[in-house]
Amino acid sequence: MLIDTHCHLAADEFADDRDDVAAAARAAGVSALVVPAVDATSFPDVRTCCARYPGCAPAYGIHPLYVQRASQTDLDTLRDWLRPVGGHSPRPVAVGEIGLDLFIADPDFQRQEYFFVEQLKIARAADLPVLLHVRRAIDQVLKNLRRIRVRGGIAHAFNGSRQQADEFISLGFKLGFGGALTHAGSTRIRRLAASLPLDSLVLETDAPDMPPAWLAGGRNAPSQLPRINEVLAELRAIEPAELARATSANALAALPELLSLD
Repeated sequence: MLIDTHCHLAADEFADDRDDVAAAARAAGVSALVVPAVDATSFPDVRTCCARYPGCAPAYGIHPLYVQRASQTDLDTLRDWLRPVGGHSPRPVAVGEIGLDLFIADPDFQRQEYFFVEQLKIARAADLPVLLHVRRAIDQVLKNLRRIRVRGGIAHAFNGSRQQADEFISLGFKLGFGGALTHAGSTRIRRLAASLPLDSLVLETDAPDMPPAWLAGGRNAPSQLPRINEVLAELRAIEPAELARATSANALAALPELLSLD
């Protein structure tokens, strides 16, 4: 069993062959996919996608790259979509994708942080974990996580230091690794993935983005997860089956609502 903890299966890039992509993932042994939203307008698409394909679980949130067009009404919409009673089915497994991104040119950090903080509060009120997007803003994200304690979750596409990794772990988070670790030049990521405690790791593709080395920049897909698992297993000098069992157990611990999937 393999769990892809971050896959944008509802994205437009899969519009022409989404059925085939989902079937290929299933055939490859990927038993569950977490499908995050990026803004309030994408919530219905994520819900429809997850209702259509077995093993798909939604997460709803406002991505930091989309906050420029977000509003207070969108935060109210998010609260509505997270309601456990009378809310939208299937039940979300997390609030996400949320976070901070200082990699982009001229980021409006104040606006990003406002929406991040408000969504942390919403996640805490809903008693749901969060899926974190963090680019060049790890310390700022950790500062807010220390201030607003949530039910843990996953730091997606982790690319920080060992000290920062340890702090995420101490706050109840798992760390997501995917296609980046397959690139020989990603020495820090590969070193971290090889040395961090096994119970802190989860696997992801971030499809259609972050393709592994063998796709040479092409469109990523959840069916690539078994091969990513094999690369990480080799880095850690363990059997792929052992790694798959461990990372799947870690994903279920981070996102307990996955246990209710069909």
